[in-house]
Amino acid sequence: MNTLNTLRSAVRGRVTLPGDAGFEEARRPWNLAVDQPVAAVVEAADADDVAALVRHARSAGLSIATQPSGHGATGRTGGTVLLRTRRLDAVEIDPAARRARVGAGVPSGRLQAAAAPHGLTGLPGSSPVVSVTGVALGGGLSWFGRAHGWVADSVTAMDIVDADGRRRHIDAGTDPGLFWALRGGGGDFAVVTSLELALHPAPHLYGGRMLWPARHTAQVMDAYRLITAGAPDALTVWLDLLHFPGSDPMVAVDAAYLGDEHGARDLLRPLDGLPRPLSDSRRTMTAAELGGITAEPTDPGAGSSRAELLTVLDDAAAKSLPADPIAPLLSVQLRHLGGAFTKPSDSPHGPLPEPYALYMFGVPADPATAEAIAARQCALAGSVPVSGRKPFTFLNPAESAADAFSPATLDRLRRIKDDHDPHNVFRSNFPVHD
Repeated sequence: MNTLNTLRSAVRGRVTLPGDAGFEEARRPWNLAVDQPVAAVVEAADADDVAALVRHARSAGLSIATQPSGHGATGRTGGTVLLRTRRLDAVEIDPAARRARVGAGVPSGRLQAAAAPHGLTGLPGSSPVVSVTGVALGGGLSWFGRAHGWVADSVTAMDIVDADGRRRHIDAGTDPGLFWALRGGGGDFAVVTSLELALHPAPHLYGGRMLWPARHTAQVMDAYRLITAGAPDALTVWLDLLHFPGSDPMVAVDAAYLGDEHGARDLLRPLDGLPRPLSDSRRTMTAAELGGITAEPTDPGAGSSRAELLTVLDDAAAKSLPADPIAPLLSVQLRHLGGAFTKPSDSPHGPLPEPYALYMFGVPADPATAEAIAARQCALAGSVPVSGRKPFTFLNPAESAADAFSPATLDRLRRIKDDHDPHNVFRSNFPVHD
């Protein structure tokens, strides 16, 4: 405890130790189903404070787990100092160069709000409250990945603190190995304090959700397959099977299109032949409004997820997904991939040839429900053709880096870890040595 007590003299940010008021809240991850044991919590004041913490941890033999808010937490944090980076919240936009610089604590929605007035967009996912840096460290699937690839592909440089506590600015030229590892291999190699990333033109944007009773699922699935079979890279369409407590089962189609309303409606025309929807929120929107399409929760809550990559969405797969009620799951989502995801990528994931991602989610209110959720997820995954690997950013606490990367990629990541952090100062949600 003496070593931990000295944290207060080593950093300027807030230090919370076991027994302190607010410790339980400070260590809490976003996913309340995950128990996150830590030895201390440090909320860094700035990048210099991060460097001071790393130097202290290195000399004291401590490990650091870095999280802005704890999306993707796995509980593999026992004995670590939990570093919160929420106060690293600067956002700078260079509209002429189509570049942004964002601090490690910046959520996706803030970047979108800053870029949208310039007719630009980052590569946001479905939630506006997940950090840009956290998504990029995991590779990152986004609404516009079909047009622009992994979120990590748009990262052009990083400010980091290395395992010696030095602040460094790295890119593909200055430290190609470390830069490669951090663009999709997780936070096991350094603390990223800010990112520089390319922004993309979005002068016109159209999107929203259509929602039907579940009895129309087969027809909606047919329309979804028809749309995605010929969709241009500028269009991304997701299908959601939904069953919320207290409501009847439903099916939704979510869409985002980098273009105008006329072009979007033409591409989505197969939806017009379906029965009248319960709701239709599709409209012209700004890049700052994308986070509202799926209306995901913006406050912490308990969840249990499983993701798979589908090799094909053929007739058998399309029929098996809506064949039974999804309960006790709340949602089963199909994300259309393809496009730029299939192209070369100098990142740990590399190209993503699988055309669809399947994401299954439930709320484990008690042990029996948690067991039932896992069983339902297993049954659904077994009913469709999957590749066996998973997007790193979608791994759940029961999985590891080996579930996302090939053996050769994992070996390379481990060598970079050993070279850059031989004393294991950094411990990510999914360590490469696991």
